[in-house]
Amino acid sequence: MGKRPTNPALPYGLLASGGMFNYDSGMSDFVDDRDAAEAVASDEEILQQAGLSDGELEARRRALAQVRQWGDPVLRSETREISRFDDELIAEAARMIELMDAAYGIGLAAPQVGKSVRLLVYRVGSARPIALANPRIEYSSEDAETAEEGCLSLSGVQVDVDRPIHVRVIGQDIRGESIMIEASGLDARVIQHEMDHLDGVLIIDRASKDQRREALRALREAEARSGYAA
Repeated sequence: MGKRPTNPALPYGLLASGGMFNYDSGMSDFVDDRDAAEAVASDEEILQQAGLSDGELEARRRALAQVRQWGDPVLRSETREISRFDDELIAEAARMIELMDAAYGIGLAAPQVGKSVRLLVYRVGSARPIALANPRIEYSSEDAETAEEGCLSLSGVQVDVDRPIHVRVIGQDIRGESIMIEASGLDARVIQHEMDHLDGVLIIDRASKDQRREALRALREAEARSGYAA
C-alpha cells in the first residue's frame, strides 16, 4: 500500500472523493472548455506550487490513468452486494486505497476502477483509510449544505451539490464484520458521493439544470477532441 501523500498547503479542491471537493479556492469556479489532459495539467500546476516532486506527479498520472472516465458503461452499471469476504477482496480494497492516495484522493468507489460491486474506500485528512462494503444510509439529517464537487471520472467538471450534513451508515468491513459509521461535514459528503457511484449516480445528476447542461457540453467536447466514443 502506497504512502498517503500529505501536504497542508494543498487546497481541498485537489482532495478528491473520486474527484474534487472545492472547499477552498484554488480551482476555477466552474467548468470551462478544457479537455481532460488540460484539466490534469492545471491540477498539476497547483500541486507543483504546493511542493510535489516530479515523481509524485508521475505517480498521480499513473493512478488517474486507471480511473474509469465519463462514458464508460461501468459508471452507470448496477452494482452487486458483496457476499464473499476473502483475500481477493482485501487485495482489491488495498489497491483502491493505493490508487486513491497516489491520486491525492480522499475516496474511491469500485465502479471507478471497473468493478461493479458495492465497495468504497475513503480517508479524510490524516485519518486511517476505511474500506466499506455493502453500505446503507440508516439516517441522514434534515440539515443540508451545498458545496462544489468534482469527480476523477469527470475530469475538469465541478458542480454544486446539496447533501445532508450528518449521516449514519451501516455496512461491513472487508472481513465481513458489521460496522456503523457516524459522519458529519466533509466525511459525510465523501461517503455520500461514493455511495452515489455504487448506484450509478454521478454529480452531474445532482447538479442544477444549467450546471448539468454546461458540464455535459464540456464532457462531450472533450470526448470529441480525444476521439473516444462512449
